[in-house]
Amino acid sequence: MNKLVLAAALTAAASTAFAGNMSAPVMEAPVVVEETASSSGGALVPLLVLAVVAAFAAD
Repeated sequence: MNKLVLAAALTAAASTAFAGNMSAPVMEAPVVVEETASSSGGALVPLLVLAVVAAFAAD
């Protein structure tokens, strides 16, 4: 009976000793988001729409 209790105790101790992962933790690089502000890019679409409307109005 003592050998059974000792075997159970050693098994429980051995299974909890290797609970973690042996590889080193990997740190991910931070993501940097850069906003680009362009004044001509925001005005380009309305100017194109205005040019198309003016072309249809001229006909």
